[in-house]
Amino acid sequence: MKEVTFKEAFAVWLRIGLLSFGGPAGQIALMHRIVVDEKRWLDESRFLHALNYCMLLPGPEAQQLATYVGWLLHGVKGGIVAGLLFILPGAFAIFVLSWLYVLFGDLGVTEGLFLGLKAAVLAIVIQALIRIGRRVLQGILKPVLAVSGFVALFMFSLPFPLVVLSAGVIGYIFARWFATGASGQTQPEITTETVVRPGTRRAALACLVLWAVTVGALLLLLGHDNVFAQIGVFFSKMATVTFGGAYAVLAYVAQQGVETFRWLEPGEMLEGLGLAETTPGPLILVTQFVGFLAAYREASIEPSLLMASLGALLTTWVTFLPCFLWIFAGAPYVEKLRANHALSSALAAITAVVVGVIANLAIWFAVHALFAEHYRLVGFGVDMRLPELGSVNLPMLALTVVAFICAFRLKMGILSLLGICATLGVLWVLWAA
Repeated sequence: MKEVTFKEAFAVWLRIGLLSFGGPAGQIALMHRIVVDEKRWLDESRFLHALNYCMLLPGPEAQQLATYVGWLLHGVKGGIVAGLLFILPGAFAIFVLSWLYVLFGDLGVTEGLFLGLKAAVLAIVIQALIRIGRRVLQGILKPVLAVSGFVALFMFSLPFPLVVLSAGVIGYIFARWFATGASGQTQPEITTETVVRPGTRRAALACLVLWAVTVGALLLLLGHDNVFAQIGVFFSKMATVTFGGAYAVLAYVAQQGVETFRWLEPGEMLEGLGLAETTPGPLILVTQFVGFLAAYREASIEPSLLMASLGALLTTWVTFLPCFLWIFAGAPYVEKLRANHALSSALAAITAVVVGVIANLAIWFAVHALFAEHYRLVGFGVDMRLPELGSVNLPMLALTVVAFICAFRLKMGILSLLGICATLGVLWVLWAA
């Protein structure tokens, strides 16, 4: 591992934080290009091992990967700086856009803007699915795991932790089986020494205490029914159960925020995702938009915009604090097992099943964006939501076709794609009016 000055690393993490558009696939590609190819701070195998571990964790894998690499380079200080610089530019942008959305969201121009953004987001999610699939789905086992994961989630609504853990077990068993030669003797595995970074355990404990105190104080002082306590508990729960990276988190937040808490409508979740796509940083920052709307609409104390701002800040705090905890608590031991073939195969299998998660998310968003009415199909273990074909939104369908042509045929960049679709959405609303 190359020696890097903290000043140089700070400048690079700030650059990555400002340029990290395009969701986790684009962000990981950006980090790989800078950290591995350009700066040569890490080699390919170490970078991919760190990525596989972060894909195993709940929460946004790109932000956790930045924290992991920062920790490798400069310990706790490096991990905190890398993780925060990956978050802060996008968090500030989402905060400002949330205010604008609440203040001007009912205007026709703004409605058209978000209509176009939703169409662009659908194309971007499919692009992410294809990019990650091409990188991950090699051989026979991994495509099978991806398809099985999609079927388990979309058709049978099985719990995500069950799906991802099953994939990990299957990957581990296959690796151990193929590691056994004809003689029946298991080939020895090579391990590396634990990476020593002073203060890592204390940092993990500090993150845990801050997290517990935040949620506990909200419940004790405000009660379970208060919107801020609900935000603290819900997004803390999200931080612990939504395995598989940002796309899995978005599916969970969308379903719970829309169907359980009724903080926002399905279309608003897509609009929030559109905001997150237009700004740098992890897509999970859409949770800040959700927390903003939840506090804005549910808080009983005036002014609502002040309460909304506090809701957004609380959401970001309880969403990302656990991300630092997972890295500081686990990274030293994951580094020790870098050369463990069976463990690496288990992590790779989990990465493969996440492709199925992204496919499930893409279908869920498409159904709610393109169709006004839906029905639920239940029976014989099947539990899935399907669209009423007669309720198709024709303007949205037309904008989605344009978005796919721009993304896949013309191969436009993400900012150009979002700009064109947003402009067409505004023009449609003005013309229809």
